[in-house]
Amino acid sequence: MPKFQGVDYYDIDSLLSEEELLVRNTVREFVDENVIPIIEKHNRAGTFPMELVGKMAALGLFGSTLPAQYGCAEMNNVAYGLVMQELERGDSSVRSFASVQSALVMYPIFRYGSETQKDHWLPKLAKGEKIGCFGLTEPDYGSDPGGMITRAVETSDGYILNGAKMWITNGTLADVAVIWAKLDGVVHGFLVEKGTKGFSAPEMKGKHSLRASVTSELILEDVYIPKKNRLPGGSGLKLPLSCLSQARYGIAWGTVGAAMGCYETALNYAKTRIQFDKPIAAFQLIQMRLVHMVTEITKAQLLCLQLGRLKDAGKVRFQQISMAKRNNAYHALEIAREARSILGANGILDEYPVMRHSANLESVMTYEGTHEMHTLIVGEDITGIPAYT
Repeated sequence: MPKFQGVDYYDIDSLLSEEELLVRNTVREFVDENVIPIIEKHNRAGTFPMELVGKMAALGLFGSTLPAQYGCAEMNNVAYGLVMQELERGDSSVRSFASVQSALVMYPIFRYGSETQKDHWLPKLAKGEKIGCFGLTEPDYGSDPGGMITRAVETSDGYILNGAKMWITNGTLADVAVIWAKLDGVVHGFLVEKGTKGFSAPEMKGKHSLRASVTSELILEDVYIPKKNRLPGGSGLKLPLSCLSQARYGIAWGTVGAAMGCYETALNYAKTRIQFDKPIAAFQLIQMRLVHMVTEITKAQLLCLQLGRLKDAGKVRFQQISMAKRNNAYHALEIAREARSILGANGILDEYPVMRHSANLESVMTYEGTHEMHTLIVGEDITGIPAYT
């Protein structure tokens, strides 16, 4: 199988530093050699490729923007975005694993945890020795996380948690869950460890999307945790939402990778598939589709690059992240569907990655904020008028 050369119509590589290119190329090679050869097997079986965890950890792909004192790579945000891009070119499930471990578990522990919590968990999570998950979404509260009904009650020496979470990536695999619950009506973060009495994480089955990702419920029935397991660095819904901004940033980059994989597949197919005595790439309608695909990829790449530069400068706003997540996920799914059409009936075979990416992107459009919610976030930002209800 030929190595992926990338999609770079506007010479965006010239805007990247040597370190950023090195990170991107290293992960690109990792995906070509370790993810793509095995991912269809796992997608069919509905299993996550656990053999990748140690390899990703060895490359510094978990918590990669966090300080070296915790065993992390201290990458800038553009390099981290390029990591997410290449991992999702392999499969959304692989990017999701790394994204949750980094943005939704290590980040809140780093930002809101105690020094003891950071020293205990971050090195283990960075090495892949421990796996984490993030428990915010509930069966009845997705786009409205403030309505959560999971509750924490303080006792003399700890807390009792009751509630349920749903659609939790890595939940069944996780050694620690970052659980968001209301304590006296205010949202707080708690660390709940695997094996704690009353805590269970059954895997959700029957998915047509993200089949190589472990998606779980989290059930908390009179779960006691000690006081040291509460994240002490703040309270309120703004805490989990700040974590979601980190994850959404990675998704904006990741979807570009899925789109590039679909475009490259469609382009190569169109140049070699002969119909009416010539390759289908010679037909105007096929060229129109390919041009549209590469144009949207280029626009998404530029959105991501400037977003990353703003993030590294400490100037990014969450509404800008919403715009990039909204745009890039939408057009990546559009590109996957166009690629499937170019491949014709062959497009439904898992000999090609297109249908798998298309199915995965249906979920990516929905999780970490639906397309519609990101539309309303940007809409409020530009008009000053909230239109959520």
